[in-house]
Amino acid sequence: MLMINTRTTSSLLHRLITQYSSLASTVLVLFALATASLSVRAAESPRVGDFALLDAEGYFHHMSWYDDHRALVFLTYAEDDKGLSDSLDAFLALQQAAGDQFQFFFLDSQGKANRKAVSATMAARGISIPVLMDDAQLIGEALNVTASGEALVFDPKRFTVIARSANLPAAQADFAALLTALADDRDIAAASQRLAALPARSGVAIDYPARAQHAKQLPSYKNDIAPIISDNCASCHREGGIAPFAMDSHTMVLGWSPMIREVLLTKRMPPGQIDAHIGDFINDMVLADGDAQKLVHWIEAGAPNDAATPAEDPLAQLTWPTSEWAFGEPDYIIEVPPQEVPATGILDYYNALVEIDIPSDRWVRASQYIPGDRTVLHHTLHSIIPPGATTGGSLLGGDPDRPGIAPYIPGQSPREEPPNTGGLLQAGSKIAMQMHFTTTGKATVDESRIGVWFYPEGFVPDERMSGACACHFTPTWVNIPPFDPDYEMQQTITIDDDSRLFSLTPHMHFRGKRLRFTATYPDGSEEELINIANYNYNWQLAYTLAEPKFMPAGTQITAYGAFDNSAQNKMNPDPSRSVPWGLQSMDEMFFGAADWKVITKDQGAE
Repeated sequence: MLMINTRTTSSLLHRLITQYSSLASTVLVLFALATASLSVRAAESPRVGDFALLDAEGYFHHMSWYDDHRALVFLTYAEDDKGLSDSLDAFLALQQAAGDQFQFFFLDSQGKANRKAVSATMAARGISIPVLMDDAQLIGEALNVTASGEALVFDPKRFTVIARSANLPAAQADFAALLTALADDRDIAAASQRLAALPARSGVAIDYPARAQHAKQLPSYKNDIAPIISDNCASCHREGGIAPFAMDSHTMVLGWSPMIREVLLTKRMPPGQIDAHIGDFINDMVLADGDAQKLVHWIEAGAPNDAATPAEDPLAQLTWPTSEWAFGEPDYIIEVPPQEVPATGILDYYNALVEIDIPSDRWVRASQYIPGDRTVLHHTLHSIIPPGATTGGSLLGGDPDRPGIAPYIPGQSPREEPPNTGGLLQAGSKIAMQMHFTTTGKATVDESRIGVWFYPEGFVPDERMSGACACHFTPTWVNIPPFDPDYEMQQTITIDDDSRLFSLTPHMHFRGKRLRFTATYPDGSEEELINIANYNYNWQLAYTLAEPKFMPAGTQITAYGAFDNSAQNKMNPDPSRSVPWGLQSMDEMFFGAADWKVITKDQGAE
């Protein structure tokens, strides 16, 4: 940013216009001056970019969320730096004196993925400052961290390093003076220079083996980068996919490469990713640290292309199924009645009752919801009403005697039952549908379909899926207070029979911040099952365990969640509101759903 006193600016413009009679000449000179000034500023304080990390307790921290603070203050941390005590004491003293204009963090960029040890050390020391775990080391690289014990002041608006010191105990007074000057909007140049001039302490060196390796041998687009994109991105980022642009060639990836770097460092993509330290899921959406390093280093090197011709470009050769149905042509298609969606307005939930027109009862093995217009359909819920009944089960499912017909949820995969498992869809049943539409400024008609695949006639699967929801509804709901950045809720369900847990699903609205599931076993022991550290209303996935987990009878599953009703939540419709439970997105919900399968006696628990 070009920062000039307005009086000086006016005088400068007058002299320029007087000297250069041509308007074009004046514009060129002004552009040259602005560009030169920006270049100098960039050289003195390079833009790191926004980023996000989980801390040692598994909580998510996004730097731009803190842009209401004057600055963020980091102390680089290493678990094996036994001489760090003086720096820790100085850092804690600075935090206590600095006030709430500053947010303090430790930053561990060793890349050892040892957060349990780090958490235990901080607990033993009685320190509550979050330790950000830079497992992929990309943030330490961007901040040019070289050793533990370095202190940095970071601007969460411009994403630049304002000042740094390699010896905090010796620099404590100057560091405090710098923070005071920042808080008062005074010049910090003198304090910053004094900090930079101090000799470094002998901390633990932070090495970056991936960066060193890639400096010698840059990842290959053809052999490294394209396969990563193919495996993690291209199924959505393709022609006709749900993503807004296609990654179907090097040219496309090159054009979007600055954004790819940004979404990787902020963990915005891949979508719906969860805490990789907790549990093992087939759809955790987490990009491996090594793959993230390859992508970022390749992008920062200019994203070179070693595919000599388009015919050698792996992304250009990708093909996708021509059918929209995941399991081939369905045995039966439920045609949802057309739903007219106006151009504008807040819409009540739509409800429809659809006849199931099949000649005989059939056991369902899979189903898939194809939205008619995904730009307006946010989600659906539905229940099966058996013949002769007037109502169905819960819209959230969980009835083991009825099939779990796939709803529509953003990002959700088609539903396929585990082997030899299913529910009976009776002839003459109805499906009661509840549909949530949002307007886009253009009137449209949604004509959705649900494909259903049956087991062969005469085959009866032995097992049934069940489930329940650790939910708050209106009887137990307590309104979320205005401006509360971290309002917590919890709810518990009990599994009555020996079972195997298959999946866990969160659901909140725009203020949803995080949701963690914990199992409390009959012997009193506890285990965290999943940590959705950065809940995103746009991606409400059912996280499926890689291996179903045994849950003894009497196990309690508790969902612990939090809402961000502050102005810092950019999705928040109105932070000043006391938020009730409600169906609309501007209200809130708290669902922690679990799906399990009861173990029959002849199967055993193993």
